[in-house]
Amino acid sequence: MHAQRLAWAITGSGHYLRESLAILQTLQDVDIYLSRAAAEIIRQYGFQDQLDATGHKVYQDKTASSIPVERFYEGVYHTLVISPATSNTIAKMAYGFSDSLVTNLYAQAGKTRVHSLVFACDTAPELESEAPRDHMVKVYPRQIDLENVAKLKSFADTTVVEDMAALQSTIMQRLATYHELYLHAGIQVADQLAE
Repeated sequence: MHAQRLAWAITGSGHYLRESLAILQTLQDVDIYLSRAAAEIIRQYGFQDQLDATGHKVYQDKTASSIPVERFYEGVYHTLVISPATSNTIAKMAYGFSDSLVTNLYAQAGKTRVHSLVFACDTAPELESEAPRDHMVKVYPRQIDLENVAKLKSFADTTVVEDMAALQSTIMQRLATYHELYLHAGIQVADQLAE
């Protein structure tokens, strides 16, 4: 019996990217998956040091399937977090596309019944978002973006959160539940070995 890990995918948005990286710094046993756009945005926003400070293994989008798919089918992960998730990624996930690293991670999580937590960037008609160099801008998501988020909320084994507090709280709840189950399973195994 091996301890499972948390998989965290980052897409190409600066919206709450700083805060997502801050949460990642507080967690253990995480593998990070960067889309190609995420790798660009992290450099553009000057967040490479924050990413490195997490101390987690980072997989870059060089393949859309082999490593992530294999790791889900091997039971490596108990939870997939996608934060931040762009409107493009949300739309693809809502309509079943798995043609990129992050959308394939989401599809494989669903197929292996690994729960997904998604922080969608476009959750309200009007938002403030961080642009490069600590500059805040107003963003007005399109109706289709809001509809795609609503559609994704209806999916099994998927929790869509709308703010960082909800993301952090939901992650902590998932970790507590997982560790409780893992500890219980370990006790059962130890009891069986003692018999």
